Amino acid sequence: MKEYYLGLDLGGTKILTGLADSEGKIITRSRRDTEADLGEDKIIENMIATIEDVLEESDVSKDQIITLGIGSPGPLDSKKGIIIENANLPWKNVPLVERMESALGIKTLLQNDANAAALGEKWFGAGRNVENMVYITISTGIGGGAIINKELFTGVNDNACEIGHTVIDPNGPLCGCGNHGCLEAFSSGTSIGKRAKEAAAAGESKEMLELADNIVEDIDAVICAQAAYQGDQVARDIFKNAGYHLGIGLGNVVNTFNTEMIILGGGVMKASDLFLDEAIKTMEDIALAGSLEMVTVKEAELGSDIGLMGAIAVAMEDRLVKND
Repeated sequence: MKEYYLGLDLGGTKILTGLADSEGKIITRSRRDTEADLGEDKIIENMIATIEDVLEESDVSKDQIITLGIGSPGPLDSKKGIIIENANLPWKNVPLVERMESALGIKTLLQNDANAAALGEKWFGAGRNVENMVYITISTGIGGGAIINKELFTGVNDNACEIGHTVIDPNGPLCGCGNHGCLEAFSSGTSIGKRAKEAAAAGESKEMLELADNIVEDIDAVICAQAAYQGDQVARDIFKNAGYHLGIGLGNVVNTFNTEMIILGGGVMKASDLFLDEAIKTMEDIALAGSLEMVTVKEAELGSDIGLMGAIAVAMEDRLVKND
């Protein structure tokens, strides 16, 4: 009997589920709206519906499924299978693994989405040929996951690798976590958008205002990038500054983890040519020579599929490690 795996990428607005064969190749997929505003039961109902969609479309039975892997925003407890809470979902200590296993009769594993993405890049993306790597996502916020000796390092309660909340400058801007000067407060898409708004409001960038139809509140990191590509020096400086602080963070990662590779993903990387050179230069200034000579910085390869492939990697991790 053929063996299959399910991966489910749970987001605040969408649920994406894929059915993969024993090599991790996606056979079919299903996408539905999360409908988070309708509550916990509706979200789980929609999750189950996407699983039923892919099984029906592929004519695979539940008996052939080895494991379901779920990648979800946290905080969560992967060992207990509980989502503790989430800013974009009405979760509060939801025993998600128990509920999914009860409804489906399929072994289920839950993992933080950044950790899942790290597994995805390790087994199916840029990290395929290394045993030790750190994945960093630069998006609305900044998160990360570490693979040590081919296995995910989560810490004692799933809070390891919160790279976005390493303090780069204690006198820096306030972060959403309550601390000052976190990497996330300097280099995330949210922080880039905030600085762009401030610059436009102060009359420093006509280009960004024009791109936003003179509505300051509509200015975000995407508009800042558009203005930068059009030659707006203020917008370019905002990205360069974000790159400089990212480089400090990368230097700290190199010195802390001493891995063969750092992989950078997330939506902000679509504008990597505006800040990555500055980040690498700063990293090289900060990192210790012995660790620096061993590390390669690469852009993530899985693109928009990283959440789904990460969830599939969560489901397949034992098999992948064993067969490698």
